[in-house]
Formats: sequence, structure tokens, C-alpha cells
Amino acid sequence: MPKIKTHKGAAKRFKRTASGKLKRNKAYTGHFFIRKGSTQKRNLRKAGYVSDADKKRIDRLMPS
Repeated sequence: MPKIKTHKGAAKRFKRTASGKLKRNKAYTGHFFIRKGSTQKRNLRKAGYVSDADKKRIDRLMPS
């Protein structure tokens, strides 16, 4: 049986933490920063985590 290949698009977007969670970047960070508040922009810099509902799908794309 051949090995399962990693989905390269998912590998660029998600990183696995030591505890097994999946880190992701937050949305709404592309443009229109002049109308966003400084608190919102600061919170968008922080990493988000993949929810439990979506974790199963991402695990299938990134086997190891």
C-alpha cells in the first residue's frame, strides 16, 4: 500500500503543535486596515486554532 501524500496547500496553511492541535492564521488580514480598530488588528496577529469540527478533515489532508 503506498504512503499517503501530504496536501501541500494544507501544509502551507496549518502547523501542528506539540500537543497535536492545529494552528492557523486568522481571516480578515488582507486589506482595509484603516477601518479596523487597533484592538482588532492586534488580535488578528495572534494565531487561531482549528475547531474540533474541522480537525478531522485537516488531519486527513496532513497525515503525519
